[in-house]
Amino acid sequence: MYHPPIGLRSKVAILSLFLLCLPWLGYQYVWEMEKYLRHGQEKTLEGTTQALATALHERPKLFDKQASFLNQVQLGRDLYAYPLARPIQLDGKLGDWDAYRHRSINYAEQYQIYRADPAKPLTLSFEHMVGKYSGYLYAFFEVTDPSVIYRGSNSLQIDNNDHLSIATLAPDGEFRRYIVSTTQDGWVSAFELPLDPNKRTPVTPEVRIQGKWLKTDKGYNVELRMPLHMVGSKLGFAIADVNSKYSRNIEAIIGTSGIDDVEKLGTVLVPSPEIESIIKGMSHNSSRIWVVDKHGRVLAKSGDIRASQSVWTKTAADKPADNAWDQFKQQYLHPLYYKILTTPPKDFVDSLQDSTVLNGSHIELALKGKQGSTWRLTPDNKAVVLAAASPIWIDDKVMGVVIAEETTHGIRTLRNRALEKLFNVILTIMSMGTLALFFFASSISSRIRRLRDDAEQAIDSQGRIQKAIEGSKVRDEIGDLSRSFSNIVSRLGQYTHYLENMSSRLSHELRTPVAVVRSSLEHLNNQALDEASQKYVDRAQEGVSRLNMILNNMSEATRLEQSLSQAELDEFALNKVIAGVMQGYQFTYPEQTFNLNLSEQQMPMQGVPEYIAQLMDKLIANAIEFSPKESAIAVDLSASSKQAIIIVSNHGPALPSDMGEQIFESMVSVRSQKAQEKPHLGLGLYIARLICDFHQGSITAKNLLDEQQQAIGVQITIKLPLYSG
Repeated sequence: MYHPPIGLRSKVAILSLFLLCLPWLGYQYVWEMEKYLRHGQEKTLEGTTQALATALHERPKLFDKQASFLNQVQLGRDLYAYPLARPIQLDGKLGDWDAYRHRSINYAEQYQIYRADPAKPLTLSFEHMVGKYSGYLYAFFEVTDPSVIYRGSNSLQIDNNDHLSIATLAPDGEFRRYIVSTTQDGWVSAFELPLDPNKRTPVTPEVRIQGKWLKTDKGYNVELRMPLHMVGSKLGFAIADVNSKYSRNIEAIIGTSGIDDVEKLGTVLVPSPEIESIIKGMSHNSSRIWVVDKHGRVLAKSGDIRASQSVWTKTAADKPADNAWDQFKQQYLHPLYYKILTTPPKDFVDSLQDSTVLNGSHIELALKGKQGSTWRLTPDNKAVVLAAASPIWIDDKVMGVVIAEETTHGIRTLRNRALEKLFNVILTIMSMGTLALFFFASSISSRIRRLRDDAEQAIDSQGRIQKAIEGSKVRDEIGDLSRSFSNIVSRLGQYTHYLENMSSRLSHELRTPVAVVRSSLEHLNNQALDEASQKYVDRAQEGVSRLNMILNNMSEATRLEQSLSQAELDEFALNKVIAGVMQGYQFTYPEQTFNLNLSEQQMPMQGVPEYIAQLMDKLIANAIEFSPKESAIAVDLSASSKQAIIIVSNHGPALPSDMGEQIFESMVSVRSQKAQEKPHLGLGLYIARLICDFHQGSITAKNLLDEQQQAIGVQITIKLPLYSG
């Protein structure tokens, strides 16, 4: 009675899907957790900016001194005093400005204030910037001037030579002007001009303005500093050019803004020490705080986003390994995990580190009176920075923005910790599941291997059934498969036995009636017959001859197999056997051309030389049958690596695809039935293969190709082992 097999595949599929779902669900959960953590960090940072903005609300004195009430900022006219890392050495060489030179501005023709003769080319220009450090305003001027004219040593005039003019609206509300004019290279001499330019009062030396004047190959450099309390919210610089020491007329003036009227002056923005003191407390965490005016210019900055002191990072900090499991994780598992996970970098490119002007969608939103936040990648794609912004209100107007920035290093570290724990759990479960599946699969694979071995041993290389397969009694798919194999092999063995004995039985049973018919036709042929009757007798004799040939061919393979099993091996020279049979073929087939290339090297071999001759008979007969008339058959004999190689090639029809091995099987023929003049059962090459197998050799067939890789015939290659004694 048949019992349906138990669902083995269903068990394995369900167990595999269950094990695969666990890491996927855990991974999705961690990613959802990271989204909520980022949202929480965003809201926390927005709260920080709102608290700081509250401390700056309704405090206009923090902003009006910094020229934040301008409607529009003009590049070059409205100056920004960049924070300096250290004081500038006033030597006129400008070396201390190298780290800041990329922020300087070149003043040329578009910034000219006065020009005596517009038809003459302008040769005056200068590069300039201002900076702030510890209560001082620093500035440099790299002037391009082909003709440098100094003030005369005995001259009382200070403006009929090359000079630098400075104008500012002082903190006390007075419009003050200064001129830097020198008689030679070295420390500059600065003078304050009278408040009323129409009064011809003497100028006053201003010792608070200090600096160096240094002549260069292309002009001169001026490097100076002045106390911040001398500078108000408006400031302007101008360089006057005198080209003749005789006429001493001013040819051109180029400046940051007009300096003869307070209304023409540009502004200067100096980072506010008052605002910096308010936000200074934020420098002790990982947030970076910016305060900018409504034009995005930085008024104060505190903190560094490269620091790792945030609550997120502290929570996820590594703990020292205090047991064997922790040591194993840190030494072996974590290096494996972090081939997939990414560790937050300790250093990354911060493009806004030294920025003096900030912009972005979050700042634009804050300038409209709303809180905003945004995420950005650093230029090196190593870190993600979160920025939040809140507006600063003064008289119901937004006059500035507080911006806080943080990296997501802490959240990424928390995510990595969560994924580490998830990987630990998954690794444990997968290890246990893998171990269970290993034993389960081992039992299955061992049964499959036994079934495979039984199937391979049941049938030999010639397709004969050697032994039966015993069906398994286990009630599963493999047991059912083994029982099916056993049934198939049993039925196949019966059918194969029938086919193997059919040719010998047919040959035995048909020989007697064929002999009777043949003898009857011979007696009939000896009698006097008319022409019509003789014609039919001849056709009958021809048919009997063909039938007798078929019977001989059918029994030839059987007789050969029996004789091979009882043959005695002799040592003989293969090259002499091949040379002898080829001479016989040349006499037997005088109309056929043979191209021989037989090596004269001695090729000792152990076997039966008569079978080798029979092998060559089959190959040559096959080649002659398929070769066109007047086409040569090539036979090559050579030795290589203790093997004799026989190659028989002929032009003619090519082998069909995938027939290179099948033509050596029994009852296989590629001849067209209509083209056959003699009966063929497809046993010739099968006999050739039996002889090669008996001599432990091999036989292969492939198409013969021309230079265009077109098939023009067939090449059969035989490899036989040589006898080494």
